[in-house]
Amino acid sequence: MTAHGLPMTVPAEDLPTRVRIHEVGARDGLQNEKATVPTEIKAEFIHRLAAAGLTTIEATSFVHPKWVPQLADAEQLFPMVSDLDAALPVLVPNDRGLDRALALGARRVAVFASATESFAKANLNRTVDEALAMFDPVVTRAKAEGAHVRGYLSMCFGDPWEGAVPIPQVVKVCRALVDMGCDELSLGDTIGVATPGHVVALLAALDEAGIPPTTLAVHFHDTYGQALANTLAALQQGVTTVDASAGGLGGCPYAKSATGNLATEDLVWMLRGLGIDTGIDLGRLVATSAWMATHLGRPSPSRTVRALSHEDLVDIEEH
Repeated sequence: MTAHGLPMTVPAEDLPTRVRIHEVGARDGLQNEKATVPTEIKAEFIHRLAAAGLTTIEATSFVHPKWVPQLADAEQLFPMVSDLDAALPVLVPNDRGLDRALALGARRVAVFASATESFAKANLNRTVDEALAMFDPVVTRAKAEGAHVRGYLSMCFGDPWEGAVPIPQVVKVCRALVDMGCDELSLGDTIGVATPGHVVALLAALDEAGIPPTTLAVHFHDTYGQALANTLAALQQGVTTVDASAGGLGGCPYAKSATGNLATEDLVWMLRGLGIDTGIDLGRLVATSAWMATHLGRPSPSRTVRALSHEDLVDIEEH
């Protein structure tokens, strides 16, 4: 039985009072699943995440079904969740994807760029510059339609083919995404190789280039167990938006060394101990991830889900 009041709240200096969690489980978390997850289960998952207090839930991707078969049901799924009182970003890889998203009333979209040539080729079959040229009219039109645009940038801290990625190279692509009109950038540690000093150095370089931490989100994978440490380093530099995936689901279909995302529950546990508000009911969130794990047929990789899923969740719920 988990004693009421744990984790004990012990605030630390130089941290935000509130963090917005950008939940990616329903899109990034499920996209690499080999077995097709029924649309009704995906919709129920998103509804449960919203009921747990998540206010930004990435719903799906309007990508060609050939590339990500798991998300081929975007047109069917989005209307099933669009009435939720939560922001529901969707990924739009090109003009056609944007057309499909806007037709269903999507008002938050995201494009997905790469900091490296190798991953741009693997993921988009284009060079970095060619991919940016493809996104430019998409972002321009989305903004003209009144949509909020997020720019994802993969391989910010290391690449499985190229190895170390120079910080100036990452800054250059970030600057291009901001200049084309992206409202927010998510810095992706796609294969989970970042360490805290590297995080601090990249954020400092971006700030010096006129891209402050208030416009950034961080997206860490936990391949080497560094995701929480890297997140804390980012928070200490002023970042207040963190991507995470309920239950630690996810990987990357184009980078085989990429393992699961930072688990939302593990993040909430750390933030709660630091006295940082998220608005999330941890008990409900754990129950949601345990529920999804049964549908996927395997235990959740989240340590917090494993620790609490057999406990009395009422003790850890927000009151």
